[in-house]
Amino acid sequence: MDVPRASFLALAAVLLTGCSTEDPRLPEKLYEEAIDLNRQGRNQEAQSLMKQLASQYPESPKGQQATKDLYTLEALLRQDLRDRTRQLHGSMKRVADALTRFKGKHGEYPRFLSALVPDYLEQMPETPWKHPFFYRPYVTTPIMDVKDRRGRVAQVFSTKFDGYVLVSLGVDMQVGGDDLAADTYVVNGEWYKGSAPPPIPTPQPLR
Repeated sequence: MDVPRASFLALAAVLLTGCSTEDPRLPEKLYEEAIDLNRQGRNQEAQSLMKQLASQYPESPKGQQATKDLYTLEALLRQDLRDRTRQLHGSMKRVADALTRFKGKHGEYPRFLSALVPDYLEQMPETPWKHPFFYRPYVTTPIMDVKDRRGRVAQVFSTKFDGYVLVSLGVDMQVGGDDLAADTYVVNGEWYKGSAPPPIPTPQPLR
């Protein structure tokens, strides 16, 4: 007996809805991948994958195990955040101290951090994630009003770098973010708590 085309398509849709072509081993594969990421120290990626696994496959053995493991993983992430933050602050303080010593000898900050090596730092500084720091020296008061002996005011242009901004953009090397992706600033040797560094005065000299 011939089945009308419309009826056949409707029947096929019902059958396909009740079937799944998804590999039943997928939860186990996802779990193994998450564990592998964790072993590599990529805890945030492991956490994200564990959450996905626990959400999509809550009834599977690996989904239930992922739910349990998330508690341990979150504790590891908190500890990792504390450790990385301590390392980052230590590195930035060493750079800031080296910049202060350089300025004490040369009268201004260097144009590039590479000028600190090897006299002030043994090697080029890096973040705990092996990323370079962003460094921007600048003149804090580019134009100054100076009075001569007769009281006349003249404008004097300064070209000495007497200020700087030192920046770490976190693990993701992107502006903004939280936790390990948070940005950290040192401005003229002081920790800066703002979400962005203060604006650099203009005009800056061309050097």
